[in-house]
Order: sequence, then structure tokens, then C-alpha cells
Amino acid sequence: MKRAVITLVILTVVAVSGFLFWLFEREAGGVPVLTYYRVNDVDKNAFTLTVEQFDAQMKFLVDDGYTVMTPDELLDAWEGGGSLPGKPVVVTFDGGHSDNYKNVFPILQKYNLRATMFVITDNINLYPNYITWQQAQEMQASGLVDIESHTLSNKSFLEISSRDKLWDQIYGSKQAIEWYLKKPAKFIAYPDGRYTIEAEELCKEVGYRAGFAMDYGLAHYQPKNYVLDRIPIYGSNSHTLLRFKMRLKGAPVVAALSRFKNRLIKDGNPEVAELIPIP
Repeated sequence: MKRAVITLVILTVVAVSGFLFWLFEREAGGVPVLTYYRVNDVDKNAFTLTVEQFDAQMKFLVDDGYTVMTPDELLDAWEGGGSLPGKPVVVTFDGGHSDNYKNVFPILQKYNLRATMFVITDNINLYPNYITWQQAQEMQASGLVDIESHTLSNKSFLEISSRDKLWDQIYGSKQAIEWYLKKPAKFIAYPDGRYTIEAEELCKEVGYRAGFAMDYGLAHYQPKNYVLDRIPIYGSNSHTLLRFKMRLKGAPVVAALSRFKNRLIKDGNPEVAELIPIP
């Protein structure tokens, strides 16, 4: 009996090791694109990191030898046949909240790191908790921040049935950015990270170079770069550095767990899904 248990354990370890090896090999060449939302010491919710937590994560990227790339540089390397650095990573923000200017921008300056901020253009200059166009211009001029589109109002594409309204959301925000910042708007992040085939086609039609969705996996080169995965760093009230490292370095495993969990929920097994841990 004891021998049978030992044999079972060995076979299990071998099977798991083989699966992990296959998983990471399949994801070879992928690039982590990190997604943040808010950074402040006031809000206590699943979408907000403290200033100290965000600083520690950016410091880790620097100390661990990561090269923070822009989406333009990433696509140039993919499409031009160039080589990626040893540890590439892309840093992005969704929304355009005022704490991105107040708290994030100084930390990017501190470590000389670059980030892409996808902004909801209708909210700019309108709400006190969103950036102003003057702040957007300042960050864009620094060379450390690239302002890109998160649509006009952040309305989910899955809730828009009219092609004209979808066009307005996608193209209207592009026009606003180009008008106020006097530079091309090349990238779009989909509201809630979700998209439709029609939205993909419109993003290409209006001239975006790529579109970003939301997943826990790595971004890979594809003939159409309109469904590039991003890794949400928010998603819990305990944004520990260990948790950040697990999502960054273990993206293939975390993505597989997340997809399995979503499949269980879709198939009507939410109780079983709750047992699947997502770091």
C-alpha cells in the first residue's frame, strides 16, 4: 500500500511538472502587459493600490532587470522582426483618474519608467477625480507617459448594439486625444477588457494600431493585434509584492486557472469554481 502511494505521488509530480513545462513552453515569447487602475492611500477597494505598493512594484521591475517597453516598441519588435529584450514588460493604466497624475507620474519619474494611460476622454476636465487635459499634456510631454484611448465613456462594447454608437465610442475618443494632445492615438483598451468582432474591425478601420483586452496571460504577436492580453494587477484588497510577482512571472499558470474557473462558472458550477485560487 505504501509503495502504491509513493508511486502515485511520483506520477502526480511528473505529470504536473510536464504540464507546467508544456504550458511555459507554449507561452514562450509572450510579453506581460500589466494593467493598473488607481493608486492612492484613500480608497480601500479591490481596484486600488497604495502608493507604497505601486512604488515597490516599480522598484522590483528595475531591480530585477526588466525593460519597460511602450506598446509601439513592442509592436515594432514583433512586426519588424527585431528582438525583444531579455525581460520585456509593458505598464498600462485604465481610466485616467487624477491619482494617476498625482501619485503614479512621480513614481514613473523616480524610476525613469514609461507607461501607457488609457483615458476615458469624456471624463477629462469634467470630474474632479479625473485628470485634466493640461495634466495629460504635461505627462505626454515628459516622454514617460503615452495617453491613449479607453473610449468616450467606458461603456461596455457588449452593451452597444448600434454600429454608429460603437463607432462614436471608438473614433470619438481617438479624435479627442489627437485634438488636445496633437499626436496620433494609436492604441485602445477595451472597456472591462471585453470586445466584439465588430469592435475589432472598427478599431482597425479608424486607424488604431492595436487593441488591448483583459486576461491573466501574456501578450503574443498575432496577424491582427486587436486582442492583446493584459494582466490585471488590481483584483484584491491585499496587493502584496509576492502576489504581484506571482502574476508577473507565473502568468501562464494564473491564466490557465482563470480560464478553467470561468469555464466552471459558465457551465453552472460556481461552487466548484470558488475552490480555484487566483493569486
